Amino acid sequence: MAETCTRIRLCSTNDVDWDSAIRVEEGDLTLAVFNVNGMFYVTDDACTHGPGSLSEGYLEGHTIECDFHNGAFDVRTGEVVTPPCMVPVKTYKVVVEDEQVLIEV
Repeated sequence: MAETCTRIRLCSTNDVDWDSAIRVEEGDLTLAVFNVNGMFYVTDDACTHGPGSLSEGYLEGHTIECDFHNGAFDVRTGEVVTPPCMVPVKTYKVVVEDEQVLIEV
């Protein structure tokens, strides 16, 4: 049996400046939407190590550094790049359609 996916609209592509991130709250989700060289990625906004907000972190290439303890994640995969973080951050499948950023859940 095939899984059904629901698409959730998060923002317009114009809402996220080049090489930056924004925080989006949608339903019970609090997400970080990243624009890396025109490619969009979405993760949970909360750092897995502490109370840091990834959308307020420092984005360099595909790496987001949390502004709380300076741990870092790869926005493409959620994998930890730099300790003290040890648990990957959740990522979402992104679809860009009609200049809108959507995720599939």
